[in-house]
Amino acid sequence: KPKEDVSDNLNPDNIVFKDDDPVIEEVIFIAVEDKPIFPGCENVGKEERLACFTEKMQNHIQRNFKYPEGAQELGVKGRVHVGFKIGKDGYISDIQLRGPHKLLENEAARIISKLPRMTPGKQRGEPVRVPFSIPINFKLN
Repeated sequence: KPKEDVSDNLNPDNIVFKDDDPVIEEVIFIAVEDKPIFPGCENVGKEERLACFTEKMQNHIQRNFKYPEGAQELGVKGRVHVGFKIGKDGYISDIQLRGPHKLLENEAARIISKLPRMTPGKQRGEPVRVPFSIPINFKLN
């Protein structure tokens, strides 16, 4: 089993959202030589790519986020753990969800399924599937 590279976890103190925006606490990359690259981060230095990936992921979630009306009416809030893979072709697959309510899980899945095609991760120069894990917090005011 590949060892998790915890040095690449995001610092939740550095992530700021407006009210009612979901909160990404961390993005977990499994160790690969070349991590997947979010569109728009191709010309960024290797050291800055995690920050660029994180920023692009935050922007994508904020742009596409809609707090489910039914969840608001029920007062449903909480953290949805989203796992997915970026395939050898750069597309998102195998979305797995664990959250407090199906309405929040469905919204998290909808957002992640809309992610753009990425440059795949590589190991020894060959494209590989790379798993990710992102917790998204749904908060009501």
